[in-house]
Amino acid sequence: MAVGPASFPDMPVIEGLRLGTARAGIKTAGRRDLVVIEVPQGATVAGTFTRNAFCAAPVSVAREHLASCRMRGEAPRYLVVNTGNANAGTGDIGLRDARDTCAELAHLAGVAANQVLPFSTGVIGETLPMERLLAGLPEALRGLDEGAEGWAAAGEGILTTDTRPKGASVTVRLGDETVTINGISKGSGMIKPNMATMLGFVATDAAIAPSLLDELLRETVARSFNCITVDGDTSTNDACMLIATGRGARVDDEHRLAVFRDALQGLMIELAQAIVRDGEGATKFVSLQVDGAVTREEALDVAFTVAHSPLVKTALAASDANWGRILAAVGRAPVEDFDVSRVTIDLGEVRLVEHGGCAAGYTEEAGSAVMAREEIAIRIALGRGERSATVWTTDLTREYVAINADYRS
Repeated sequence: MAVGPASFPDMPVIEGLRLGTARAGIKTAGRRDLVVIEVPQGATVAGTFTRNAFCAAPVSVAREHLASCRMRGEAPRYLVVNTGNANAGTGDIGLRDARDTCAELAHLAGVAANQVLPFSTGVIGETLPMERLLAGLPEALRGLDEGAEGWAAAGEGILTTDTRPKGASVTVRLGDETVTINGISKGSGMIKPNMATMLGFVATDAAIAPSLLDELLRETVARSFNCITVDGDTSTNDACMLIATGRGARVDDEHRLAVFRDALQGLMIELAQAIVRDGEGATKFVSLQVDGAVTREEALDVAFTVAHSPLVKTALAASDANWGRILAAVGRAPVEDFDVSRVTIDLGEVRLVEHGGCAAGYTEEAGSAVMAREEIAIRIALGRGERSATVWTTDLTREYVAINADYRS
C-alpha cells in the first residue's frame, strides 16, 4: 500500500560510478538482496549515520573506514549493501562479519579493506548468513553497470518492506557546464528522523572538496530525511551517503554552490518524501507545516508532536475530521509560555482552530472532505515568532500493525 503513483526515473550516467546486484538468498530466495557500488578514484565521499546507541555493526565499521580513508587523503572505493538482515544487536560477531564482508570484497576488487563501507538493513538481532552473502559478491561485481539499469536494479536491491523502489535524478547547469545528481533510498517502517532514518545513496559527477561535501550533506539531510516520520522509531542502521566523482564541473564559487545546493536539496526532499509515500500501510501523505515559531527547533517540536500522535494518525486513517486531536497534540508540545489564543490550525483550505477554540464558520462536512483526500496539508501558526518547519508523515492503519506483527515470519 502506498500513496501516489509509482515512478522510478531513467538515471543518466555518472561517469565512473557503477552499481551491481546479486540474488544471494540472504532472507528470501530469488530476490535482489546484495548491492555493490563502485566509486571511481579521485572521488570524494561524505556520510551521515544513525544516532541510535545500539547502532548496527556495519554502521560502526562504515564510520571507522570512512574516517580512516579521510585521514590518508583517500576516498572509499566500494559500498556494499545487504538487505534481509540488519546485522544489528549482534555484538562482536556482527562486527567480525561486517569486517569480513569488507575484506572479501576488497580482495575480489583489489583495494584495501578499509576502502569498503558496509551497510545492512532488515531483521535486528540475527547474525548474517555469511556463506551466502560472500558467495554473492562475485555476481554483484560481474554485474557492475554505470547506466540506468544499474541504478534501477540497485534501487530494487536495497528494499525491505518497501513496496517499490525509490529514485530521483536532476541535472543542472553550472555556468557553461552541467552536473547530474542521482539518488536512491529505501525505507518504509522504523522511520523517525535522528540523522537519516533510512538508507540513502546519492551521487553526482560534480567536483566538490571533502569539507564542503560534508557540509552539503548535513544541511540537506536536516531539511529532508530528518523531517520525515512514519512511526517514531529510529533505526539502528540509518545511513545516507553522498558521492562526488569529480568527473564534471567544479563547485568552487558562491553562485555554483547556491545552484548545486538547491538542486541537491530538492532531490533529497523527493527521496525523503518517497519514503513517507511508501510508509508501511500508509493511505495518506501528510504535510505538517508549523509557522510563527521562535526557533526552527520549536517548530519541529510542534510538528513532530502532532505527527507522532497515534490519535491524530488513526483519525487520518479513518478520514475522521476529529480536529480536537490535533489541537490536543499541539497543546502538549514542549513549548514554553504557550499563548493558545494566538494559535491557528488549518486543514487544507479549512480553518479548524482560532482564538483558543473551534473557528467560526467551521463545518464537519468541510473538514471531512479534506480528510478524505490522499494528500493532506495541516498548517499550524503559533503566532510567537518568524521561524517555520515542515514535517512529512503518514496515517496509522491496521495494515501497519499487520506488517510489523508478521515481519519476522
